[in-house]
Amino acid sequence: MASDKPLSTGGTAASGLSDVPGEAKTMTTRVMETGASTVQQFRPIRQIGQHLCAFHYYASDMSRQVEAHHYCSHVNEDVHQCLVYDSDQPSARLIGVEFIVSEEVFLTLPEAEQRMWHAHEYEVKSGLLFMPGLPAIAEQPIMAKLVKTFGKTWHFWQFDRGDALPLGVPQLMGAFFADGQLKPELPRVEQRYGVQMEERRKMRADLKGPERAVDQLAEQIKRGMGLETELKECALPGKEGPGVGGVGVAGMAAAGKEHVGQVGRKTTGSDPTARIGG
Repeated sequence: MASDKPLSTGGTAASGLSDVPGEAKTMTTRVMETGASTVQQFRPIRQIGQHLCAFHYYASDMSRQVEAHHYCSHVNEDVHQCLVYDSDQPSARLIGVEFIVSEEVFLTLPEAEQRMWHAHEYEVKSGLLFMPGLPAIAEQPIMAKLVKTFGKTWHFWQFDRGDALPLGVPQLMGAFFADGQLKPELPRVEQRYGVQMEERRKMRADLKGPERAVDQLAEQIKRGMGLETELKECALPGKEGPGVGGVGVAGMAAAGKEHVGQVGRKTTGSDPTARIGG
């Protein structure tokens, strides 16, 4: 039976998974999930070993800011991968992903690729980035590593504008890089988790950030320019004209280009210059 819940609340932030269209989970489904979970191995999920709370802004509109909970695993000492949720509650929405790399790895990326990554130095040293449940002193060695890293973040679910499902194209996100950028109501997490950001700021003041790498996204924001993603219709490689059965071969795909980094294999990635908005 179809749900009559709206796909968007017209600019009002949705309250959680209860706003998602669809029927409530049945007892049969719950039993099947419980049975499967006793047998199946969730190995990738079980590698998650860190919960980081921070704030993201939309790279195309810095006035749009959201709380973001990162559940991260280490691929190795230089690369982390994180699932990003809008809260730490059972009803949390999976809103995006973030990849975190060391300065050394970041410097191997092509300049066009670097534009989509943000530095973590300010959010670490300001105290905005913290680990819920851990005392400030226990965070210190972890923050000493994170302060030198860079992140690439995509959000799929724009819940802040009231979307009840992940609608539209993925949105590139950034991390704050100066005082006065974060909306004053967002640090309410201090009361919720019993943390003091000013205390963390003082403790982390002497941490050293990246030595050579530059936050290209922050530099662009300082110039009053953002980065916006869009879909672009393109012909499929090696195909011309109509496809089988008269179906056109042109499809909707993100504008992309091939690039070769100093690390890893040749890949096809999004072209950050596809569309630039203010």
